[in-house]
Amino acid sequence: MTAPLMLPMATDIGNPTVNILIFGLFVLATLAIVFKASRNNKTAADFYAGGRSFTGPQNGVAIAGDYLSAASFLGIAGAIALNGYDGFLYSIGFLVAWLVALLLVAELLRNTGRFTMADVLSFRLKQRPVRMAAAISTLGVCFFYLLAQMAGAGGLVALLLGVSGRAGQSIVIAVVGILMITYVLVGGMKGTTWVQIVKAVLLVIGAGIMTLWVLAKYTFNLSGLLGAAVENSPAAGEKLLNPGLQYGLTGVTKLDFLSLALALVLGTAGLPHVLMRFYTVPDSKEARRSVSWAIWIIGIFYLFTLVLGYGAAAIVGPDAIRAAPGKANSAAPLLAFALGGEILLGVISAVAFATILAVVAGLTITASTSFAHDIYGQIIKKGQISGDGEVRVARYTAVVIGIVAIVGGIFANGQNIAFLVALAFAVAASANLPTILYSLFWRRFNTRGALWSIYGGLASTIILIIFSPVVSGKVDKKTGASLSMITDTNIDFHWFPLDNPGIVSIPLAFLLGWLGTITSKEQVDVDRFAEMEVRSLTGAGAEKAVHH
Repeated sequence: MTAPLMLPMATDIGNPTVNILIFGLFVLATLAIVFKASRNNKTAADFYAGGRSFTGPQNGVAIAGDYLSAASFLGIAGAIALNGYDGFLYSIGFLVAWLVALLLVAELLRNTGRFTMADVLSFRLKQRPVRMAAAISTLGVCFFYLLAQMAGAGGLVALLLGVSGRAGQSIVIAVVGILMITYVLVGGMKGTTWVQIVKAVLLVIGAGIMTLWVLAKYTFNLSGLLGAAVENSPAAGEKLLNPGLQYGLTGVTKLDFLSLALALVLGTAGLPHVLMRFYTVPDSKEARRSVSWAIWIIGIFYLFTLVLGYGAAAIVGPDAIRAAPGKANSAAPLLAFALGGEILLGVISAVAFATILAVVAGLTITASTSFAHDIYGQIIKKGQISGDGEVRVARYTAVVIGIVAIVGGIFANGQNIAFLVALAFAVAASANLPTILYSLFWRRFNTRGALWSIYGGLASTIILIIFSPVVSGKVDKKTGASLSMITDTNIDFHWFPLDNPGIVSIPLAFLLGWLGTITSKEQVDVDRFAEMEVRSLTGAGAEKAVHH
């Protein structure tokens, strides 16, 4: 009997006509930017890396735009509104992760590679097997991340346009997919970067206005806001301010939390779509500047989510959030409606929608670049292909990835986005980061070590996820309802106790990389490592910017 209740709730929130108008204006404005940027797309470096012509601050804002996904905005605000302290720890993990990226990866990667992560990994190892492994891992991370974003689009737009049926939400996901394919086909990395810059600015301004508005309601007294949130959440009460509300405080849940934190902190430095952003700047100095800009913007934004999450608990209330079509993901839009009515709701939702578009465009261009440059250009064609030929393949790939993302997004609709993103981070931290660090810093590292750590990290993460409570066998103790992806409570094939596999898969990938290396008789090319070391540290011989 819940369906009739949800329909009026969905259509009561805001005015669908206002929302469609604001959405439409936003999409037209971003498409205009993309078309303008596309005029300069003449070479492969333009399409893949925006001609390496962005400054550090511009790229820093774009990185923030790429990184502050629907999970950051909708997922974390919802997680804090419903689970308090436990939800905020996602924010902490996502932010601290940038220090790893800044200190260990950004500059060295910019100096060593051309367009993709595989360029760095195959620099001194056997080209074809290593490129293939890196490309498969890149596509795996992008796929998990895309699923999260597309599912977010379905939930968000369902809330705004009063679409509560699966069919309506599926159409919404398809529209997002088509727009994303258009952005990538027309604008390449340049167009995508400008969309991310515009979106990051709007997102931070929008979240900032809402944060000030919420604080003003409680005379800028944070403890007053927290008190109101506790008062308005009778089921959770004081637990909203303490750890353990979401998972309980048992040995397994504490381990699970540690595992999630590890995946978040180490995953960022292995996310292919974040790593690709370092190639859009002219040199390593700008790469370093772009990360410090990104850290400031992302840090300020995550402080906003704390206020927005507790604000949603205090003003909207957890029951109303759980009853809305997008459940936890609709906390931020519902708060916007409670504060500023349908206009603020329309604007904030358009920004959230833009967030999804910008991130999926970034993921799509990363995945299509990886396929076209690494698999097609270097493995199938053995490097005997022109830049134009590669770009043509990248465009075809973008269409295929778009279609796969649409189908996957329709199936993933209704899952918590923050959790899906945490899985993408677990794959990135296990399959990519160990291999990147070994390649850059360990002279003896060889091809077998690289293959074992990439495939071992990827396989262990996916196998542990499949046999974890996330997929089957997780039941709400109070209601008896299933909390897993498979909602039938009779189906239970999980044997791994943790939700996030990072605490097992990340050390395992490091171990496999070491074991593969020491058991292989492959001779290390000492000169090539010396060249890589000099290049990564000084930038001598690194790819230069393209000037038109």
